[in-house]
Amino acid sequence: MQKSELGLYDRILKPRKYTLPDGKEVVEKRSRLPLVLLILVAATIASGELTGFSFSTLARRISYFFVILRDMVPPDWAYMPRVWEPLMDTIKMSLLGSFIGAVLCIPFSIVCASNLVHSRLVTAFFKLFYSVVRTLPTLVIALIATYIFGLGTFAGTVAIAVFTFAYCGKILYEQIETVDMGSHEALEALGMGRISAIRYAVWPQVLPQFISTVLFCFEGNVRYASILGYVGAGGLGLILNERIGWMEYARVGMILLALFVTVVVIEGVSSYLRSKLT
Repeated sequence: MQKSELGLYDRILKPRKYTLPDGKEVVEKRSRLPLVLLILVAATIASGELTGFSFSTLARRISYFFVILRDMVPPDWAYMPRVWEPLMDTIKMSLLGSFIGAVLCIPFSIVCASNLVHSRLVTAFFKLFYSVVRTLPTLVIALIATYIFGLGTFAGTVAIAVFTFAYCGKILYEQIETVDMGSHEALEALGMGRISAIRYAVWPQVLPQFISTVLFCFEGNVRYASILGYVGAGGLGLILNERIGWMEYARVGMILLALFVTVVVIEGVSSYLRSKLT
């Protein structure tokens, strides 16, 4: 072994001994880094084999992606009047769905908080309920909603509301569990009811972070709502799916450009509001 290789062996594999001031020796455990790297490499190779991933195929076919992008430029500006209505539907779906989901998650998050509800069975049940709802993909929820409520923006709004409910609710009850309970206990000791104590002692502590989370979720919902049309849930996804199917990439470019500008504007407004809240 060379000197550098010996140094690497000493640092990673060979246990090191330290002598404490009182004369005792402490042996440092061997690093598990080589084992972790070996498992990571093996898992990566196995994943590539199972999914059929091929770097050679990627290298050969990646150029076609840029062919489609070139077909999108310049966008078909004459198609913009057809984009306005689905774009407004997408924004309305996102706004209403985010609002409904954010409001509905508040009582459920309060019940989930272990520092407010001392029954482990109750908190565990509602936390499990949140976990089950979070496992449902938004597209699957939208597809189920189209079967129940029919095609259109209503099904998309329901899907966004369910996603917002699960996402914001989990974060909210985790925030509630970390608040300072001193003021809450003091108000209850003075004879105030539990709901009023939560309103005046707990809620003001989590409100800025909660609104910031809802705004962040709304930003993402605008993007998610744009693809819900693939399952018939309204919005930009309907015309986007149609134009891609007909290979009208210039019109696809116009749709994506309108969506990009909308998302940038919403993110700018949302970031400004979040900075004021925090």
